[in-house]
Amino acid sequence: MPHIKNALIRYRIIDRALRNKYRPFPSKKALRELCEESLFGSEGENICDSTIEKDLFAMRMEHDAPIRYNKREGGYYYTEPDFSINDIPLTNDDITSIKFAINTLNQFREVDMFKQFGSAIDKIVDRITISDDPRDKDIVSFVQFEVALSSSGNEFLAPLLEAIRNSLIATFDYTSFVTAKTKSRKVIPLLLKEYRNRWYLISFDLDKKEIITYALERMTDVVILDEKGEKPADFDPDLFFKHAVGITSSEDEPSVVVFKTDHVSAKYIQSQPFHVSQKLIKEGKNKTIFQLEILISEEFIRSVLSYGGGIEIVEPEELRHEIMDRISEMMKHYNL
Repeated sequence: MPHIKNALIRYRIIDRALRNKYRPFPSKKALRELCEESLFGSEGENICDSTIEKDLFAMRMEHDAPIRYNKREGGYYYTEPDFSINDIPLTNDDITSIKFAINTLNQFREVDMFKQFGSAIDKIVDRITISDDPRDKDIVSFVQFEVALSSSGNEFLAPLLEAIRNSLIATFDYTSFVTAKTKSRKVIPLLLKEYRNRWYLISFDLDKKEIITYALERMTDVVILDEKGEKPADFDPDLFFKHAVGITSSEDEPSVVVFKTDHVSAKYIQSQPFHVSQKLIKEGKNKTIFQLEILISEEFIRSVLSYGGGIEIVEPEELRHEIMDRISEMMKHYNL
C-alpha cells in the first residue's frame, strides 16, 4: 500500500485512540503498537517512533487537531474532547485510500470469513460508485442510504470485545425497557451481535446464572474488571442462534411454524425469508404455504404482524392464539 494511504489510515487510528475514554492518554509506544496491529497484524511490520511523531505533527498542521502531551499521565490527548478527525471532510487522498481498500476487499468478498460483511462492503462500494467526489453535496438530495438512528452504546464495543477475548468480568448499569428501572449487572461477556443497526451483548449473568442478552444502548457505567470469569463450556454462538429469529434465543426446543400468505406477501417473504429454515410447502391458486423451524420470539411475532392480513398462522396453535389476542387488542384501540 502506498505510503500516503498508510499515513491517512494511521491518522484515523491515532484519532480513535485519543478519543478512547477507557484508555486515556495513550503513549507514543501505545499509538505505534495500535497502528502496527491495525495495519500489519501482530506479526507484521514495525513502525518507527519518528513516524508517529510526524503523524501527530501532520494531524496538528493539516487537520487542526488539538493534540497535546500530558507529562503527568505520560501520554497524548485532545484539548477539545469533542474533536474528531472524522468530522473533517474527506480529501481526494482519503477517497483514493477508500477505493484502494474496497478493491482489495472485493477480491475476498466470497471468502467465508468476509461473507457476513458483504452488505456493509456493498454500501461503501455503492457510495463510491455513485460519486467519488467528496465535494459532491448534491448526492444527499438525489440518493438516500439507510441510516441507523440509534448509535448510543457503540463506545462500549472495544472494551467489551477485550473482555470477551480475555474472559474478563464486566459490570454495568442496565435500564429495562419493560420496567424502566436501572439495575447493576455483573456478567461474563460471550459475544457481541448486531441486529437491525443495534448492538447487543450476549453474556453469562453471574447473578441469574444463565445466558442473558443486553442492549448496549441501555448500558451505562461499563467497567471491565481485572478479574477472569469462567465461560460456560457448552456455549457455541452458531448453535445458540441456530433457530433464532432476531436477537432472542434460548436453549428451548424450536417449534415448527406453518403459515399461509397471499401471493403478494409471499413474494416479499421469499425474497427476504424470516429464517434460513424457511421452506415453500405449497403454492396454490390463492394462498402460498411456508414452514419454519424456529424459536418463537417477540421479533418473529412483530414481523408476522407487520404483514397485517397478508399472513395467517396455521400452527402451532399457541402462536395462532397469541396472534389472535394481539389482533383483538389492536381492534380495541379502534373501537372495533
